[in-house]
Amino acid sequence: MTLRSLRRAGVAVCALALAALLTACSSPFSRESPVKQVYLLDPPMPSAVAKSKPASVRVGLVNVAAPFRGRSFVYRAGGLRYETDFYVEFLVAPTAMFTEQTSRALAASKVFANVVPPGSGADSDFSLDGFVSTLYADARDGSPDSAELTITYYLTPVGAGPLPTWSHEYHRHVDLATHTPAAYVQALNQEFGEILAELTRDLAALELPKP
Repeated sequence: MTLRSLRRAGVAVCALALAALLTACSSPFSRESPVKQVYLLDPPMPSAVAKSKPASVRVGLVNVAAPFRGRSFVYRAGGLRYETDFYVEFLVAPTAMFTEQTSRALAASKVFANVVPPGSGADSDFSLDGFVSTLYADARDGSPDSAELTITYYLTPVGAGPLPTWSHEYHRHVDLATHTPAAYVQALNQEFGEILAELTRDLAALELPKP
């Protein structure tokens, strides 16, 4: 093989390697350049109720299922196949965002007379915990079409044992306006805001056991 042939072969190999690298780094979300983007969840807060319950509540932890617990965005690529996007992620871990925003929503709704901030050492009458079981963009047709979010909340009287006296699962499915990370986060904020509004209405209508 001549020197010229070797050079041509080397160029071809480099081109194939570059194409493979670009394919591996591709994202289901459309964007102009592979620049990392970060987002925060900032859902709309619920309205205040007419009358607060004479009790205090603490948001313990809104945990997230292991497949969706990381900061990278997750999209569903097939029946049981999920993939992450290296170039778009949450600024902080989802567990911290869901916990903080749930506490903010309870304070804004005034369902309880007092809301103890997460991590505070102050006593409370009730503990509200949650679990996010789905948190992904559905991309089974090749590009993200919808945001999927499912949260179950649990209300437990403090000191009355580990079993909750009330729980409810909330699920939302919102179509994306465009196939972009910003549209996905916008849909998540809409879903989370709707869930928080429904949660506070349900808690307001709940007959609480005596703490």
